[in-house]
Amino acid sequence: MCKQCVQTGLSVFPTELGWTAMAGRGDELWQLTFGHDTPRAARDALLAGPEFAAAVDGWNPHLVQRLTAYAAGRYDDFRDVTLDLGRQTEFQRHVIGCCRSIPYGETATYGQVASLCGRPRAARAVGNVMAANRVPLVVPCHRVVASGGLGGYSAGAGTRLKLRLLEIESRAIVA
Repeated sequence: MCKQCVQTGLSVFPTELGWTAMAGRGDELWQLTFGHDTPRAARDALLAGPEFAAAVDGWNPHLVQRLTAYAAGRYDDFRDVTLDLGRQTEFQRHVIGCCRSIPYGETATYGQVASLCGRPRAARAVGNVMAANRVPLVVPCHRVVASGGLGGYSAGAGTRLKLRLLEIESRAIVA
């Protein structure tokens, strides 16, 4: 079936990390945003294109449940979630794959991720890929830190939110 023929969907829901919104096609996650004060702010933060104008509400209730549990402190690494990465370069896809391989509750520096990707001098490029991450939590860019400290975080409340995610993972409830 052609990608344009697959039904698109949206979900907006509350979590302990604030209002969260996500968009997807079929069973593939296209975008995720969280840490918003209102449902409207979460929905407005989606960069979903015109193909999502007629999206069905209530997309992927199983993933909604998992993200809500994660925000409440339950272990989930989301490695099995299928992503629609859109138009990304081979390098960007490789960085995303390397980031997804960072174990839950652990961190790696931008330089370490670059080395994992076979490009040890590409730490800044890794940072650019992380800053453009459309699916935080599922691609756990919060686990990528600067060599001299925490580094930035483009989602929600920035580095405060990054710290909170790392704290959640450090004391997760494993079912």
